[in-house]
Parts: sequence; structure tokens; C-alpha cells
Amino acid sequence: MIKRSSVLAALAVAAVLAAPAQASATAGFSAAGISSGSSASGINAFSFQGMNLKIPAGWKVHRNGNSVVVVTGKCKRPEPFAPNCQGFWVFGAKAITKVPVGGGFITYTGKEQFHPFSGIVPCPFNAKTSWFPGEKATSAGLHQVGRGYRAKYTAWPNQCVTNNGGRRTASFTQREWFLPSSKILVVDVWNTPGLSNVLKRATWS
Repeated sequence: MIKRSSVLAALAVAAVLAAPAQASATAGFSAAGISSGSSASGINAFSFQGMNLKIPAGWKVHRNGNSVVVVTGKCKRPEPFAPNCQGFWVFGAKAITKVPVGGGFITYTGKEQFHPFSGIVPCPFNAKTSWFPGEKATSAGLHQVGRGYRAKYTAWPNQCVTNNGGRRTASFTQREWFLPSSKILVVDVWNTPGLSNVLKRATWS
């Protein structure tokens, strides 16, 4: 989760200019079976903490403890915040509670962009550039996630910058759907086609 203040933003810029990008995502993800397998229509069912999603058969689910990476395209390393991995991430209560950031611990509330570690993080699209966060959300509201459930939706602007001069090479949006009562957070930086509708059609058990 990124602490939003002008001082920290300045420090982040300095770090980007001074050091090469390094992967900070957690290792250990492995491919996992999807709960109900493929159907005749090419749809799979994926369950997480009582939330059941119907996803295209081509999307691959990788679980590691209380976190999941759903790979939707090319992926070199299926881990949250790893570069060159098309997909989205799902985090549970343990993954968003007491997150170690900046020498302390933070619990995600949706007021700040989710970023579960300190230090330089590679741009999602190019490991040779670095991820630089914006400080203000571009949109926020409530989105339906199945009948009777609404997620707090927030879109955060971000940039990819070069490591040797801080030149912007790309921009992207980190979309977040947070269900406070279920303690589930869905994060997407690839603008995954159809993801909003997948969440809208969720069922609960």
C-alpha cells in the first residue's frame, strides 16, 4: 500500500533515479485446479473465500496462501506485481492485514493504493522501467459483485519511468475492488477485458 504524501513521493522519485528496478513480488505461486473444471461453453468456475466467479477457460488460476494470480495472457512469472504477466490478483484478509510497509504495518482500507511492500517495483509492462504511483484516485464508487454485495471501487493513476532519468515511458491505471465485509480485494493493472462483468455476475456461498 503506497503512503501518499509529497515527501514520500519525492523520496520515491529519488529512489527511482538512483537504483535499477528490482522485482519485489512474493515468490512461491503454483498452478492450481479450478473448482469445477471446464464446461461445454468454455467457462470455468473459480472460488475464493465464498466468492464464486465464472471465468473463461483460457484464464489460469495460480494460488499461494491467501493470494491468487489469475493469468489471462502471456506471463513469465505468475506473482502479484511481477512484470510481464497479464492478469489480475485476488487477495484475502491475511494478505491485506498488517502489511509490512515502511518499517511498520498497515491494513488496507481502500483509502490508499494497494502496494504490499516498500522499495522499487518494475513497471507491469517493462521490467527495465520502474513503477511510479500517482497520488490521487481518478474515480471511485460502488460496484456490484454478485447479488447483495457491493465493492468499493477505486481507480489509481500510475506511470512507468526510466531508471536513469525519470522519463515517463507509459501510464496505466490500477483498478481495485474491495469488499470490506468479506475482506476480499481484487486488483487489476492490465485493464483486463470483461473483468468488471465477471465480478458483477459473481455468486456467493
